[in-house]
Amino acid sequence: MQTVSNASPARPADLLSRVLGLFHGLNAALDALQPAAALLARGYVAEAFFKSGLTKLRDWDTTLALFQDEYKVPLLPPDIAAVLGTGGELVLPVLLLLGLGGRFGALGLSVMNVVAVLSLAEIAPAALQQHVTWGVLLAGLTVFGSGRWALDTWLLRRWLAWAGTR
Repeated sequence: MQTVSNASPARPADLLSRVLGLFHGLNAALDALQPAAALLARGYVAEAFFKSGLTKLRDWDTTLALFQDEYKVPLLPPDIAAVLGTGGELVLPVLLLLGLGGRFGALGLSVMNVVAVLSLAEIAPAALQQHVTWGVLLAGLTVFGSGRWALDTWLLRRWLAWAGTR
């Protein structure tokens, strides 16, 4: 005996509508994660560069020797490169982490990252991969910004609210 089903087969338009609805929901969920992802990326990169700056500051004589003998920074004398590099590694990560001038911090650290790779005569594959990872994260933060959980965003909202009441 054959049973007859009252359910009609799914029409292509209904199926497409369902798929688009699921896609829209997934898109919205991923968009909601963007501020957290940007903060994690900012924190990850900022920690690495800041710790490097602290290490250079702790033993300045060794830092100067490294910049004279091992780090061949183009166009700069070793002592100036050491000061600029260490200063950049201490200031730019703080800006990046806070999201205060976040794009500026990300761009500055990107330049430092490239110079670090180019200035070493030899770099281990694992170290190069780490620099590539930092570079990709910094490129994303430079292009897309620091996200909603950034001091820049908060200050801009406060400024616009204040300007709107005047």
